[in-house]
Amino acid sequence: MIRLDLLETPALRRIYLAGIAGSAMGTLAAMLKERGFEVSGSDEHVYPPMDRFLQEQRIPVHVGFDPGHLQPPPDLAVIGNALSRGNPEVEYILDEGIRYASLPEVLREFFIRGRTSIVVTGTHGKTTTTALTAWILTRSGRDPSLFLGGIANNWGRGYHVGTGQHIVVEGDEYDTAFFDKGPKFLHYLPRVLVVNTIEFDHADIYRSLDDILTNFRRLVNLVPRKGVLIGWAGDRNVRDLFERAHCPVVSFGEEGQADWWATGIAVDERGTSFDAWFRGSHVGRFHVPLYGEHNVRNALAATAVCHWLGLTAEEIAAGLASFAGVRRRLEVYGEVDGVLLLDDFAHHPTEVRETLKAVRLRFPGRRIVALFEPRTATSRRAIFQQEYARAFDAADVVIIAPVHRPDKTGGDPVLDTARLAADLRSRAIQAWAEGSIDDVARRTLELLDRGDVVITLSNGSFGGIHEKLLHALRMRSQRT
Repeated sequence: MIRLDLLETPALRRIYLAGIAGSAMGTLAAMLKERGFEVSGSDEHVYPPMDRFLQEQRIPVHVGFDPGHLQPPPDLAVIGNALSRGNPEVEYILDEGIRYASLPEVLREFFIRGRTSIVVTGTHGKTTTTALTAWILTRSGRDPSLFLGGIANNWGRGYHVGTGQHIVVEGDEYDTAFFDKGPKFLHYLPRVLVVNTIEFDHADIYRSLDDILTNFRRLVNLVPRKGVLIGWAGDRNVRDLFERAHCPVVSFGEEGQADWWATGIAVDERGTSFDAWFRGSHVGRFHVPLYGEHNVRNALAATAVCHWLGLTAEEIAAGLASFAGVRRRLEVYGEVDGVLLLDDFAHHPTEVRETLKAVRLRFPGRRIVALFEPRTATSRRAIFQQEYARAFDAADVVIIAPVHRPDKTGGDPVLDTARLAADLRSRAIQAWAEGSIDDVARRTLELLDRGDVVITLSNGSFGGIHEKLLHALRMRSQRT
């Protein structure tokens, strides 16, 4: 734990981040530099876009882990949660008694403490809801701080160090560090807590849904009586938290079952419009340039937060309407010869289902070709074998990449992609399980025709398939 009396002393000047190339660690590094600290770090590999981002921030990065990188010793070392005992820099930090902390500890003490902390959590919708909430506050002149697990297009980055009283933080349930196996979100001092959904995920660190629920119960127990818990009433796991809260509870969900609900949902080429209601009173008709039922819920959650904080309906409407989205959430990657390529971070079966439903809603009548890479700790396991078979119903064609790093399942059964493809075909969906990323690209190009919408579903780079497809489509277009 960081001692508060040392945080603002002149001696705390040089900060070193071991594992700096992760999206959260790189974001924290930039925030610390903006606060005036001398920042550097290291990582085993530094891939785009983080390599470019850190270069733009002029933050020195060592490739590889070596105790020599910590010479002279920093005043504080931040150790990323991907590092463990046996790492040369971790061992050196411990041997030499260098002061160290986790990312959540530093975020809390340097940026959260003393502010109104709005923590957005849940298995799905965290990134979009966090960015929406922060943008509504920004658009209304509140200038909040922001810490996000993605790139918010309104800022062009995943953070903002604001001058206002509020900070909006994406609350991750993943573990904190090798020396603190509790979830990150327990560090964030929530005064306003948002819980969108709770499902099983992160199979590498949680063995059951009960393990996850235990940590959400601990989190709710941290909200002060003057705070508020805002949650989706459509999830029984979230409803269970309502009864455990020591603070007011505000729910969003279906009419007659929640405090906030939406009616009159209409979709056009600009996005989604809806009427928002609060406890029987019409608050306003809002428009958000997003698609899908899940994004209506995200918008309702952000609306509920900002209403609680005292913003007017007009301020909320202006923020929603001018929201520019988050990268890798139905992001348009390119279009060639009438073929549109979208990219999305969806990987959990619930996310896959909701994302594809949103694509179907946005592009009615067009053939939807979904490319899926099982890459996360959960998706590469067979835990959701049956759920994935039902998650692709809104697609016409599904092409499945090989499981990424099947050796990382810890001995658990691996997702059977051939079986998944067969199950999808039994549901009248054209489906293939391919043996490599290049095979996925080849199969996709054989099938594509003008008017098709291709969406890639992966939490990673998908082997650069986006550029491969666009390049091949351009070459094909030039030949015809």
